[in-house]
Amino acid sequence: MIDKKWASAADAVADIPDGASLAVGGFGLSGNPSALIGALLAQGTSGLSVVSNNCGVDDWGLGLLLGAQRIRKMTSSYVGENKEFERQFLSGELELELTPQGTLAEKLRAGGSGIAAFYTQTGVGTQVAEGGLPRRYAADGSVAIASPAKDVRTFELHGQPREFVLEEAITTDFALVHAALGDRHGNLIFNKAARNFNPLAAMAGRICIAQVERLVEPGELDPDQIHLPGVYVHRVVEVGSDIEKRIERRTVRPSTSSGTDSGSGNGEA
Repeated sequence: MIDKKWASAADAVADIPDGASLAVGGFGLSGNPSALIGALLAQGTSGLSVVSNNCGVDDWGLGLLLGAQRIRKMTSSYVGENKEFERQFLSGELELELTPQGTLAEKLRAGGSGIAAFYTQTGVGTQVAEGGLPRRYAADGSVAIASPAKDVRTFELHGQPREFVLEEAITTDFALVHAALGDRHGNLIFNKAARNFNPLAAMAGRICIAQVERLVEPGELDPDQIHLPGVYVHRVVEVGSDIEKRIERRTVRPSTSSGTDSGSGNGEA
């Protein structure tokens, strides 16, 4: 039997070296692999190049690695909730490859599917295609590294010629993901918003490490309900259902006559 269970998060990430590239799942704070991130922080790994939809917040998720200055480069689509991210980027301490969200998702999926590149309409006519987006600033505020121009070609779509920009796929050394359920073979089921980016990040990593809230035996998961097959997953760590989860931005409304409150936010599922 293939048994991909590892004893602890610390054991599972122990061979991630300085300078490694990581694809990290999560959408806002939903589905953040917080135990794996915490273990990576504790072991002191640095110089990381991270691909993730966002970089957590100042005191949670990838924001912990960022705050400890363990991240050299981020490839993200949204960076608006992290003040330290803004500070490091504008001061020239952090390199940023800003990528449209759907394009980022497809770049990860393509990498995991063995597709080297693809053409998309997203970004045509903007600096995404034309280049010039700041990737790293110099200490004096000038642009030290700018994004390059990308290949743009015309294809016929729905009977009309349209321009498309070439986007290269993303693959990484490791992937860190969070799932609600998993089995010893690495098959995973995600919960609601945690399904955003976690399966795609898992596909892109040469070695995928998954933290799961509950680990079951092979055969216990309904095959028709599995979101990510175990072929993409190499290590599984059970972290329990009581693992801490954060809400990125909590919004409440005044109490109603019944005395109830309503809360909403981008919390980890």
